[in-house]
Amino acid sequence: MRLKDIEHIFHQELDNLYNPNEVTSFFNWLIEHYLSLKPLDMIMNPEYAVTKLEEQPLFQALSDLKQYKPIQYILGSTEFYGLTFNVNSYTLIPRPETEELVSKIITDYSSHSNDSKLTILDIGTGSGCIAVTLAKHLLNAQVTAIDISEDALKTAKENAELNDVDISFIKSDILDYSDLTIDHSSFDVIVSNPPYVRNSEKSEIRPNVLDHEPHQALFVDDNDPLVFYRSICEFALDHLKPKGILYFEINEYLGTAMLELVAAYEFETIELIKDMSGKDRMLKAVRC
Repeated sequence: MRLKDIEHIFHQELDNLYNPNEVTSFFNWLIEHYLSLKPLDMIMNPEYAVTKLEEQPLFQALSDLKQYKPIQYILGSTEFYGLTFNVNSYTLIPRPETEELVSKIITDYSSHSNDSKLTILDIGTGSGCIAVTLAKHLLNAQVTAIDISEDALKTAKENAELNDVDISFIKSDILDYSDLTIDHSSFDVIVSNPPYVRNSEKSEIRPNVLDHEPHQALFVDDNDPLVFYRSICEFALDHLKPKGILYFEINEYLGTAMLELVAAYEFETIELIKDMSGKDRMLKAVRC
């Protein structure tokens, strides 16, 4: 069958579910992944045809997309801050907002002296996108990452190997960290993108996220939506160095509540930071 005809089928089946431009992007990613072809190859050879064996993964992907399975899970990988990361149903798909958080930390510490190690802790690492990217770009950094999910940690370890960085991974629940043993008693940086979407906000979530990404990494109860942030702040009192910095990705609707929460602990110069869309999405606070 001609690839052009398969692309037409993709649009017939998916344009009522996704934006047509998004469908075109899906198709282009799939032919590059499975056939090592670029869109230009189809333009240069509009009669390009594939075998039954070659078209099989394309139609399987079409079936998955009709069920709103994220294209990143279909491909098994995604790009984050210029690096490749394996992703699966045990890990959240890295978001552009998280790239902005990582970029902020890299900018803040890009001039840090190479004579001293920069110690970083990533809490709730998931795919490891934050920890791996910081280790890759801050060459003097010694990075530790924790997560409650053994499956997520397995993926994060794969991503550390994939991107050739050395990270210490620990399985732990930040809501009950009494038995947590770490190599460093204190860190220069603690960063976290914990669960922060309230259950009442599920109606705003697209099916590709709601039906496929891990709820444990996404949602919190409405009666205590800042539970993870509170626990991390308490943990930071004992494990963040004086003048060390705490970085959070946050719920865009809870910026004021986050300022009040962090101010209740021993932090100063608390800064609420907007993302590129003008939403309250990050918070930075300096340990007194």
